This record gives sequence, structure tokens and C-alpha cells, in this order.
Amino acid sequence: MKFCLAIVLILAWGLVRPVAAQQRPLATEDPETIGAGRFLIEGGFDFARDAQYTVSGLEGDLWRVPTLGISIGISSIAEFQIDGGFYNRLTIAQRLDAPLADMLTVGGDTTSDVEDIVVATKIRFLSEGARRPAFALRFATKLPNAQNESGLGLDTTDFFIALLGAKTVESVRVVGNVGVGILSDPTRGDRQNDVLTYGLSLARALTDATEVVGELNGRVSTRSTPAPPGTETRGVLNLGGRYTRGALRLDTAMFFGLTAIDPTIGFAAGFTYVFNAFQVP
Repeated sequence: MKFCLAIVLILAWGLVRPVAAQQRPLATEDPETIGAGRFLIEGGFDFARDAQYTVSGLEGDLWRVPTLGISIGISSIAEFQIDGGFYNRLTIAQRLDAPLADMLTVGGDTTSDVEDIVVATKIRFLSEGARRPAFALRFATKLPNAQNESGLGLDTTDFFIALLGAKTVESVRVVGNVGVGILSDPTRGDRQNDVLTYGLSLARALTDATEVVGELNGRVSTRSTPAPPGTETRGVLNLGGRYTRGALRLDTAMFFGLTAIDPTIGFAAGFTYVFNAFQVP
């Protein structure tokens, strides 16, 4: 029911005007790159109610302050990305039985840790034309910076590859992602779970400076048996807006979990700043 409602809501945003490549507050990646020699900095915060950590058994309200991202345009068709954060804080509402619950070193009703860092490269191999969409490939690796002793980390390294596509049709900018994630099993060192990753986003320009955005984004476990904890199917519906003034863009959004283990609701806000940093030879 949640998924059907999400489809209806996001398609209702269809009468839109064209917009540029999309980032915050969306997770769905536009195949367009930021441009050779350009530098993009984004930051913000978000709050998630009823966040669940199925490996440690912790559940509660999560603050991520700040969330940070950097993109560097290494050519006209490629960019390098680093995303992460310094401080995640969970107010613990429940402690459930879980595979690694006995490893926790959390004694009170709160726990905190850093965010796992994601290092990625995006390469556009086909630009958008009058009758064809733009396409790109994105390769990403998630590093195990957060510790499982805090209850917020998995101590695993994961790899992702995705095909990115986008097309402006009349007044609609549609962006789609589909890919594969290779997720390590945090409870065993000799097992993994391959998941299908997806994203679909739309954007609507209200004025030259203001736009509204929406997306469905998540992953689906490909196992016929229950997925290892920490690699389960997850999804989110994200609805928000952006305001651009010069090189600075402000954003805000609300998101809704699509599965029983996703946060029930949350919100995010932040900024994006792009500038010319160097000349590419």
C-alpha cells in the first residue's frame, strides 16, 4: 500500500519545467556531471524517526549533523565524489534481540558515531540529445568508518555500480537509476547479499529560482530466503524543494519509509555551493 501511494504521489508532480542536474535533497543521481574544474560542496542535517538497526537491535530517533559531500569535476564527462558525516546520534527507544547485540558498548539511552564514507566516480558516456536521454555509470564503495560497537555501524565494505539516465520531455525532467549493490554480511565474513538498487526522481520549477522535487529510492534484496541483517530491502519516498541564488542552493525535504524497518518519517535541510576551482589541461 505504501509503495502504491508513493508511485501516485511522485507521478502527480509530472507537469514540470526543465531543471539542471539533481543532487540534494535527492539520492537519485543525475547523469550530468558538474563540469571540468568545478568544485561542489554540500552539507546539511537530517532527522529520522523510528530508525532501526537490525544488526545491533537498536531502534530510536536519529540525528545526522552534519551530512557532508564533495564533488570534483575531473573532466567534462567525469566527477569524483566523497560523501559522509561527522556525527550520528541515536536516542534509543528500544533494544531488540539481534545478531551482534552482545558487541554493544552502549550503556545509556543514546549512542553516537561517525557516518560511513562513500567514495564514488560518475562517468557520463552519452550526452542528452533531442530524442535521446543522457546516460552515465556510477561506481561507489562504502567504507566501514562507523563501528558496530556503537550500534550504528556494520564494519563492512560494500560496492555499488549503477546505470544513470535522464531526459527532459517537454516540461518534465525525469531521472532514473538502476544498479547492483554487493553488500557484505556483517554477521559472517564469508557471505554477501547482492541487491538491486533503484531510483526515480522528478523535478518541477515553480520560478527561475524555486523548484519542488520528489523521488523513490531504495534497494531490493535478490535472495529467495530472508536477507542477512543489515542487507534487507529498504526504500524511501522523498518530497522537497530547492531555492537557488547565484552559486548557492538551499534545500529542504520530508521523507517517508516504505518498508517496516525504514524510518517512519523524517526531514532534512541543507545547502549546495558550486564554484570554479581549477583549469583542466
